Amino acid sequence: MPFIILIIVILIFLSFRIKIVPQANAYVVERLGTYLDTWSTGVHFLVPFTDRIAKRMTLKEQVADFPPQPVITKDNVTMRIDSVVFFFITDPKLYAYGIVNPMAAIENLTATTLRNIIGDLDLDQTLTSREIINSKMREVLDNATDPWGIKVTRVELKNIIPPEAIQEAMEKQMKAERERRESILRAEGEKKSTILVAEGKKAAAILDAEADKQTAILHAEAEKQRQIEEAEGRAQAIRLVQEANAEGIRMIREAGADEAVIKLKSLEAFSAAADGKATKIIIPSEIQGMAGLVESLAEVAAVSKKDAEK
Repeated sequence: MPFIILIIVILIFLSFRIKIVPQANAYVVERLGTYLDTWSTGVHFLVPFTDRIAKRMTLKEQVADFPPQPVITKDNVTMRIDSVVFFFITDPKLYAYGIVNPMAAIENLTATTLRNIIGDLDLDQTLTSREIINSKMREVLDNATDPWGIKVTRVELKNIIPPEAIQEAMEKQMKAERERRESILRAEGEKKSTILVAEGKKAAAILDAEADKQTAILHAEAEKQRQIEEAEGRAQAIRLVQEANAEGIRMIREAGADEAVIKLKSLEAFSAAADGKATKIIIPSEIQGMAGLVESLAEVAAVSKKDAEK
């Protein structure tokens, strides 16, 4: 019975010497105070009384958020800047034996590097050059932490806190800048509005001039057409008169009228021309003779009429 109890105690003791390393972790093992091995993920046995786990560490990427550090810019402005460092362990042995307190070392190194970089920049450059500062700090920290088995992947400036007086001055400057931009935008808007109004008036004047021109052209065309139609009407009337005269002469000739009839017609034409308005008409001699003949015939006709009445 005591033997069984002894075996159980030994088994329990040995079970405590079996170690399981989780995923993304590493154990640094020492034997008699000397570095023995680095255990990675899996099951491992720790030799009793001689071996011990000196350091347990995670291989995941870690984040170190440091409190604000006072820094002085090139133009002697004191401000406070807090930074965030992203890193992971690449060599557990170096991390365990390279430096006593790696996190404190990274914090102090970050503060020193930040002061050195900001000391070469003025206030405006510090506020507008975050990417440059982050890049320089990452490069310096990565080179400095290589002997410690640490890889710095990224450094970010979380907050830049200038003095209260500087903040008030910056706010006033920003307000003045916004007012200046507002004035410029308002002036540009009024300028564009004036230009658009002037262009509108110009376009309206051009359209009015074009309309007046088109109206004048249409009136001229209408007047021209009216004059043409009147001229054509007069020409048509003259042509019809001439055709009527020619037709009358043709009919007289076809009727066999002698020269006396033609002369008589000429005399009628002179009478119509006088129309009671002329005071003196010159009649050709041949027509005068015809006129005498007509008068004689008229007298004979009158005498014959009186005898008939008796």
